[in-house]
Amino acid sequence: MSDAIKHECGIALVRLKKPLQFYKDTYGSAFYGINKMYLLMEKQHNRGQDGAGFASVKFNVAPGTRYVSRVRSNQSQPIQDIFAQINDRLNGVLEENPEKKDDVAWQEEHMPYIGNLFLGHVRYGTFGKNSIESVHPFLRQSNWRHQNLIVAGNFNMTNSKQLLEELVELGQHPKEFTDTVTVMEKIGHFLEEEVSSLYQQAKIKGFSKKDASPFIEEKLDLQNVLRRSAKNWDGGYAMAGLVGHGDAFVLRDPNGIRPTYFFEDDEVVVVASERPVIQTVFNVKIEDVQELERGHALIIKKNGKTSIEPILEQKEKKSCSFERIYFSRGSDASIYEERKNLGKFVFPKILKSIDSDISNTVFSYIPNTAETSFYGMTEAAEDLLNQQKTAKILEGGKELSAEKVTQILSERPRFEKIAIKDAKLRTFIADDSSRDDLVEHVYDITYGVVKPTDNLVIIDDSIVRGTTLKKSIIRILDRLEPKKIVVVSSAPQIRYPDCYGIDMARIDAFIAFKAAIELLKDTKQEHIIKEVYKKSKAQQSSDDIDIINHVKGIYSPFTAEEISTKIAQMLKTKDIKAAVEVIYQSIEGLHKACPDNLGDWYFTGDYPTPGGNRVVNEAFINYFEGNDKRAY
Repeated sequence: MSDAIKHECGIALVRLKKPLQFYKDTYGSAFYGINKMYLLMEKQHNRGQDGAGFASVKFNVAPGTRYVSRVRSNQSQPIQDIFAQINDRLNGVLEENPEKKDDVAWQEEHMPYIGNLFLGHVRYGTFGKNSIESVHPFLRQSNWRHQNLIVAGNFNMTNSKQLLEELVELGQHPKEFTDTVTVMEKIGHFLEEEVSSLYQQAKIKGFSKKDASPFIEEKLDLQNVLRRSAKNWDGGYAMAGLVGHGDAFVLRDPNGIRPTYFFEDDEVVVVASERPVIQTVFNVKIEDVQELERGHALIIKKNGKTSIEPILEQKEKKSCSFERIYFSRGSDASIYEERKNLGKFVFPKILKSIDSDISNTVFSYIPNTAETSFYGMTEAAEDLLNQQKTAKILEGGKELSAEKVTQILSERPRFEKIAIKDAKLRTFIADDSSRDDLVEHVYDITYGVVKPTDNLVIIDDSIVRGTTLKKSIIRILDRLEPKKIVVVSSAPQIRYPDCYGIDMARIDAFIAFKAAIELLKDTKQEHIIKEVYKKSKAQQSSDDIDIINHVKGIYSPFTAEEISTKIAQMLKTKDIKAAVEVIYQSIEGLHKACPDNLGDWYFTGDYPTPGGNRVVNEAFINYFEGNDKRAY
């Protein structure tokens, strides 16, 4: 993606189902769980590089012994940093006690981070920016094991203010106004109520206070806790939690917006945000990894029993297409094919743009995330050219000479690597005052392969703000002196904020929105802008679940092609000599490419929850009033 977006978070959970001695005997180390957690988190580092955290729970230690360990980092390489800290601690203990190198029981009792249950998280900062206090997992502490709560997740809530008010009504005084804190405190409140109810039952049965704890831990109903906690949540979420005595849960939102996958055998239970991560780290087949049902929770009891329990009524499945196609690892078999199809399905528009002149067209891509879509585009180009070759040969029949047939067969589309990303330079550019001058050199280009008679088609996986295209990519492509530059987005036009995880909060940052506003002004329809503001303002304080996305009115007077044409005009500066055209994937093409992930609200404005419509209207109000703040 040429425009950098801070995007998804990733979760990793490992529950060891056998005693630690088993892993020492089988895999050579009691650190098996820690090692697997490192791999799960490292292979999800694409989902978040602002911060990372790790927590572990021990089951079988005496009172007075630390049984919960947690480490977090917001350093430049947070995953490496937290595991360096873990290794330093573990090695330090072993250096002081070399005779305990193979004593697993002693290690479990005395060494930090070794445990039976692990939770990890990688993140990009939205709420709370990138302070260490905002890095997951969050910890809610108590002297009772069954009331210690550790939470981490991949989510944003659209109604954090309402959730905060509910906590206040329950008599709490939350220390922060973030969605993570409000969610954790809500779970914590109902966890405490569940524990209190079980304690009363234990008293009736004649248990002492000490003996009541095992009874509570056995009978604790996390399904009930989660049902009561999540009742009014509005957002997209994949949330994991550990209870201090050893129970664990993973909950997915009722629309299935955020992804969650799990694997279980007789040794482990594993959860991650991406399927191929589990496949790779545990060397299992694709069919062994299951997707958690929307609105359900995977509940893992301390005794090792697992179950999938319904928590919230399922709503229409709206799994996030943007996350799946643009932020998940492309090594997933289905995602790889879907990304290729995006390139294939946008090709007819490309062909129209170049007047079907494949011979005088060079095809390329913006490295590195658009590469797979590029492969799909090349396959479509090759298929078309093969059809043309077949037609020429059939048309010529017996009159064709061997030399002519060879000439026809030798024709092929021209695929080249034109743009080369200079990663080191990109990290150097930090000062805004000099950025504009330097950003033009973020990409190098390949000279000598484009002729003045050529079209240059270059595919990007999405065009969000258009900043890098305007200030860098189109400028350097123009140096090759093509007659036309066609910039292709394998995604449709991003028109609306995403409030469920991907950090796209401000509507005025989107080039499609800017283009629509300019078109309204060009066509003397500025009154629509004021009308949308008035309608959005009228619903600003409404809690009505039928709240409407009024911002659709900004785009409704124009076709997608008219907006694309305006975007091309905005991207082409006066010094660009080549003609410039911008092509976007259609909504129909997107749905055809990834039919199981139909969440498309950032493209269509069709939000799956009432909070989404509230957020988009708020984002427009902020734009109209000139407020430089987030809409959620």
